[in-house]
Amino acid sequence: MSNVKFYSEIKSLQQQLQQLAAGYSATFILCDEHTEEHCLPLMRDALPDAFIIRVRSGEQYKNLGSCDIIWFALTHHHADRRALLINLGGGVICDMGGFAASCYKRGIDFIHVPTTLLAMADASIGGKTGIDFDHYKNQIGLFRPAAAVLICPAFLTTLDQRQLRSGLAEVIKHYLIADAAAFRRVEQNEKLSYDLALIARAVQIKSQFAEADPDEQHIRKALNYGHTIGHAIESHRLRTDVPLLHGEAIAMGMAVEALIAQHMDLLAEADADRVLAVLHRLFDLPVLSMEEIAAIVTLSAQDKKNTGATRRMALIDAIGSYVTDVAVGEEQIREACIWYNNGIS
Repeated sequence: MSNVKFYSEIKSLQQQLQQLAAGYSATFILCDEHTEEHCLPLMRDALPDAFIIRVRSGEQYKNLGSCDIIWFALTHHHADRRALLINLGGGVICDMGGFAASCYKRGIDFIHVPTTLLAMADASIGGKTGIDFDHYKNQIGLFRPAAAVLICPAFLTTLDQRQLRSGLAEVIKHYLIADAAAFRRVEQNEKLSYDLALIARAVQIKSQFAEADPDEQHIRKALNYGHTIGHAIESHRLRTDVPLLHGEAIAMGMAVEALIAQHMDLLAEADADRVLAVLHRLFDLPVLSMEEIAAIVTLSAQDKKNTGATRRMALIDAIGSYVTDVAVGEEQIREACIWYNNGIS
């Protein structure tokens, strides 16, 4: 967590940004239309000479076309290898901005200033960068840590409840793989506070896994719990007119994967019931159509954790504990999706 700093107020964040930017030849701020309107004004006075790069918001724009916009702006404004890119936004901005910075002139420094709960608790931490390709999530990318991650919960006041819940999915995932006590607190509290303590614990868990395994060769794979199915759902929905937020898809993925673990006798039924109860309480989990289930089976074949034609998942074997590289068959995925539907209807 050495590159992660927390700020209780915007003024302290502004001062830190001024100090960091002073060491670079030029500063660029990447934002979308939402963070430009709601978040950039809170930082503009601190960096009056920064160049603004604007991209469109949404997972559907996390692609090479948006990277072209970023690279063109950097090139047009003569950014050299001592330039700095500040990624002001949620998970899409952090992932894509980090990737674009890592590729430009073989790499310039970037700083994440996450503005959503999802980005604060997960996407900005650990050095993963990337973009989607051919509707597959994070198909192109690399590992490269941010020069700094500056977290200020004050930005959360700009979010609606749907965006906050989306971020909560990744927080719960961290708890499910590594902190049974924290998950129990979620069970016992009807109303959660999206405060510094909630974010800091999630960041601590994510950082421990990422620092122990920077290139995701062994234990860091646990952070992908819920993501094999979740990414497949998210990718499929991007092709429809009813897309999901990332955290919404991951909540569905955690539910399905808990059922996979249960029916593989890895996870006790009582623990699976607890997971599903919390996810149903916090998220409006939709039913999966038969078309969607077929797409999930197909799209999961492209998951980055797979070995050849074998689908491999990170699953939980108890609340607060995980197993990785579990071989899961197509029929097990299909059946778990049907069991998931039965739990909703």
